Amino acid sequence: QVQLVESGGGLVQPGGSLRLSCAASGSISSINAMGWYRQAPGKQRELVAIISSGGSTNYANSVKARFTISRDTAKNTVYLQMNSLKPEDTAVYYCKAVIRTTGGWYWVDYWGQGTQVTVSS
Repeated sequence: QVQLVESGGGLVQPGGSLRLSCAASGSISSINAMGWYRQAPGKQRELVAIISSGGSTNYANSVKARFTISRDTAKNTVYLQMNSLKPEDTAVYYCKAVIRTTGGWYWVDYWGQGTQVTVSS
């Protein structure tokens, strides 16, 4: 089995920073893309940032120049550095990893349990 465990969420004032982490563990053969998504109350889940196995990144327009995604391949971990946070960034943040398990044939999407980020004064 595979688990994704997120950490780093919390309450922060507007203009502040947070760093989210997501570590994948279990019977992992290889990991392709890893990414962060978020879902605010009453809204659909949306892509925040994604990073390929080769390190290419892509961001939602709303977070460009404020958020930075990175990964540590050796640790099977993806990070999201969030700066200049705004109240509209408030949401539950989920990580996703595209993983092929040991002995598996297919790439499968795995999701973390989510971590709350609240930006408020």
